[in-house]
Amino acid sequence: MRSSIASAARGLRRTPLHPQWLLGSNVETRRWVRESARGRVLDIGCADRWIRGALLPDCQYVGLDYPTTGGGLYGACPDVFGDAARLPFPDACFDTVIMLEVLEHLREPHQALSEIARVVRPKGQVLLSMPFLYPIHDAPHDYQRYTAHGLQREIELSGLKLSKLEPSLGSSETAGLIACLALGGMAVESLQRRHFSVVFIPLILIAIPLINLLARLGGLLMPSWSALGAGYRIGALRP
Repeated sequence: MRSSIASAARGLRRTPLHPQWLLGSNVETRRWVRESARGRVLDIGCADRWIRGALLPDCQYVGLDYPTTGGGLYGACPDVFGDAARLPFPDACFDTVIMLEVLEHLREPHQALSEIARVVRPKGQVLLSMPFLYPIHDAPHDYQRYTAHGLQREIELSGLKLSKLEPSLGSSETAGLIACLALGGMAVESLQRRHFSVVFIPLILIAIPLINLLARLGGLLMPSWSALGAGYRIGALRP
């Protein structure tokens, strides 16, 4: 049941009918990576290596993933299997380190950031992203969330210098996303449990696109509230 629901939902991902439509595609992330990454690039949590296609042609790409989650959950295709908290590389050997939507899945996030600081060259770039207001996913391998202040503290404690920290989604879109995810999650639970609440699913199917569109309109017409964001994009440098 769960796999058939997921398969049907994937076909709607680019439409307001999907609970995660407000997250959009990864076009903006690709642009950010292309503008920032240079030289020899390490992609931690590379999954299917999609980041490689966003890099400039003269970059040298190395993908790393963890065998348990990368191999078991995502069918990852890394150049190297390894642990982000114990990177199998010498000191100062990468110009850019990328770790997108991975930090929340690490048992030792501070150690991983310290390892990134070790393997990136002086003045090298570090590109990170992480969810903040987003449901537990890939359980049981989902361990933490950080506020912007917590992220800044962890990055600076690791020996890196913060250069950029911005919300990945505005407050209106974040509120809409959480509402749609909650409705979608409850609909799935009702179907799986064969609960009487399945009678409300037609209403949920109407509500989700309306919430998505209203949240997008709110994001266009109103200033965002910095205290409410779905996640963060973070840039850092090794001094």
